[in-house]
Amino acid sequence: MPEEVTERFLEVKLTQSGEIVSVIEVLSPQNKRTGSGRDAYQTKRQKNLQSQTNLVEIDLLRGGDAMPILATVNTAYRILVSRGYSRPNADLYAFGLSDPLPTIPIPLKQGDVEPVVNLHTLLNEIHDRARFDLAIDYAQVIRPSLSAQEKDWVKRTLAEHNSSGDK
Repeated sequence: MPEEVTERFLEVKLTQSGEIVSVIEVLSPQNKRTGSGRDAYQTKRQKNLQSQTNLVEIDLLRGGDAMPILATVNTAYRILVSRGYSRPNADLYAFGLSDPLPTIPIPLKQGDVEPVVNLHTLLNEIHDRARFDLAIDYAQVIRPSLSAQEKDWVKRTLAEHNSSGDK
């Protein structure tokens, strides 16, 4: 039986007109694997990038193929902030496993003050409140595999977390 997958995203709209100002996408495994899910997302992404709608694309997945951009970036994680009014220019936040997640702006209409989101704090709070530590087996093998340096960082981080009483 085919499995139904629901892809979620967030739209920021003007309350008066309902006009979509920004789209925030958190990439899923389907977006990054070759096949119909990636094709559908790339079509949606291209339509967005050809419009005046702002795009915030958050890629926190190490596996799969990264979305195409005009620069060559060799990092595991990246966030693209593309303002409709300044394309093809965009802000790229590229970071590795041991780096804290960045604080990013959420673009609105040109000239509006952009709110900023501290992703590091936000995701840590979500992890703690949702008690993912009870649902995720952090001892399982990580795929794709980590470098020796990343493995050492994970071991140190888990040891620090466990010794601080945050079990």
